[in-house]
Amino acid sequence: MKPKAKKAKCLAAFGTGSDVGKSVIATALCRIFSDRGYAVSPYKAQNMSNNSGVTPEGLEMGRAQIVQAEAARVPPHVDMNPVLLKPVTQIGSQVVLLGKVLQDYSAVQYHQEKTRLFDAACQALDRLRVENDVVVMEGAGSCAEVNLMARDIVNLKMAAYADAPVILTADIDRGGVFAQIVGTLACLEKEQQDQIAGFIINRFRGDITLFKDGVDWIEKKTGKRVFGVLPWFDHFHIQSEDSVVIEHPEAKTDPSKTPTVLVVRIPHISNFTDFDPLFQVKGVAVDFVERVRDLAPYKAVILPGSKSTRNDLDWLEQTGWTAKIREYTQNGGHVLGVCGGYQMLGKEVQDPGGLEGKPGVTKGLGLLPLVTVLKAPKTTTLSNFEWDGVSGAGYEIHMGRTASLEDLNSEKVRSEGLFKVLDRNQQPCRDYDGAMSDNGRVMGTYMHGLFDSPAVLKKWLKSLGLEDLEIAEESGMQARDRQYDMLARHFEKHVDVEALIKEAME
Repeated sequence: MKPKAKKAKCLAAFGTGSDVGKSVIATALCRIFSDRGYAVSPYKAQNMSNNSGVTPEGLEMGRAQIVQAEAARVPPHVDMNPVLLKPVTQIGSQVVLLGKVLQDYSAVQYHQEKTRLFDAACQALDRLRVENDVVVMEGAGSCAEVNLMARDIVNLKMAAYADAPVILTADIDRGGVFAQIVGTLACLEKEQQDQIAGFIINRFRGDITLFKDGVDWIEKKTGKRVFGVLPWFDHFHIQSEDSVVIEHPEAKTDPSKTPTVLVVRIPHISNFTDFDPLFQVKGVAVDFVERVRDLAPYKAVILPGSKSTRNDLDWLEQTGWTAKIREYTQNGGHVLGVCGGYQMLGKEVQDPGGLEGKPGVTKGLGLLPLVTVLKAPKTTTLSNFEWDGVSGAGYEIHMGRTASLEDLNSEKVRSEGLFKVLDRNQQPCRDYDGAMSDNGRVMGTYMHGLFDSPAVLKKWLKSLGLEDLEIAEESGMQARDRQYDMLARHFEKHVDVEALIKEAME
């Protein structure tokens, strides 16, 4: 007889709403299971986020599951996030299936495809279960959206398929934690309520002992246990999944007193985690700002990645940012554009095939003598590069090509640029990425994650006149690995981990 295929146990981290801490709790569980010798993998059937990354195979997936894979000490794989939705408009998204662009769907069209996508997500989970001892599943938003539940492929339906006990996360910092928990259960059918094994209360501030009566009330009211109460933490940092964390962008720093980098909070911002390393530099502040303001006191302005470059260019023009940024550069200011932000710095963005909506051309800021032509297929690479002898690493996720008109017409490999690209997806190459203005104050690149390399970050800050700042030598995966350890110890201190492991493995 053939031995039965291994089938890993599953444990699901779901939430009472968006941004309650599901991703962080799943990340902690991945590191804890790994620490205890289990082969563990993260999994999220469907992720809606413009924060994405690239796997070693050169495929695209959500950054949250890349973070969780790092915590689990395994390479990221698209089976961990088989369906990725990248919002393009208020009612439509680009659908990435198993790492490759499927197409843009409206919300209605997407729901019509749910059966096929659910089957693909189940198959991805099945493959992970063969290779691992345990799979930590993350939900999306609230698991009790009653109007969406019939078409849901990521929360309770997927947990039922996996026979996974569900740990429900509630955020006490936003208030109403008792209503969050009891209200979520009240929205569920009895069979769905039975899937929930218990709760974790997240983001508690103050003396935890004072919440014992609250824990007792929840357990008595629901008949389910509270596995732990997690205090608010700020002594370590885990990358955020959603742009919810920058939904109310306002200037928080006085740039006349503290050297400050301003990141323009464009409507379709993507991969804002590119700038996380800047937050770790002592002596520099970073502000995400939406409303136009005087830029003169700022050390630099960054245009981040965008999922809809042409629409965001229109927004810059309509809100007055375009004029302000041009004035800022004319007066000696420094501007960096990353990916979509790089495209915006050129003369124009051409979209002959209508990849971002109606075909056409949108005028850029004109700060670099380049033109962007949007076209498929999407470039997704892990890349190593060099900047004037300084080595760096990053990843590229973009549609189309940005170059001078002469280079675009010739289709030749670029012979100059900001960075010399050494390899893409482990394949050596001779190419260049990005561009810099003649005066050195305007720079653009397709390289996401460039600041994860301390030497690159130090060189960029030096170009702003900030050369005496202390840049941690520990960076990238090394730095993130230490953060995952700190998260796991924080989690173990306040959560009954052994009970969770027992819940998962029995």
